[in-house]
Amino acid sequence: MSTPQTLVQATLNRLTARLGSGLADAAAGLAVLAQDAPERLRQEWDLFREEVELEAQRLERPDDPARDPAEHEAAPTAPVAPVDPQEQIDQLRAQVARLARQLEERP
Repeated sequence: MSTPQTLVQATLNRLTARLGSGLADAAAGLAVLAQDAPERLRQEWDLFREEVELEAQRLERPDDPARDPAEHEAAPTAPVAPVDPQEQIDQLRAQVARLARQLEERP
């Protein structure tokens, strides 16, 4: 059987080896991330700029016929604020019925 001093030394050696390999793996992973990060950031930045440009174009032409016509129909119209609660209920029911018809018409 090994002496206590040998067991302690063996334990320290194995811990060092395990931690060392874990640190080496982590360092390698970070190196890969650091290498890929500039390209990934560039792609994300390009995508973001494209989305902003498209959104700006959409905002400049709110009545563009090229937009999805269902988007215009499905958008809830701001009802004239009736004072009577029953009128509000009737308007909401009409809006729900209109939306239900639109959903039924879709293929």
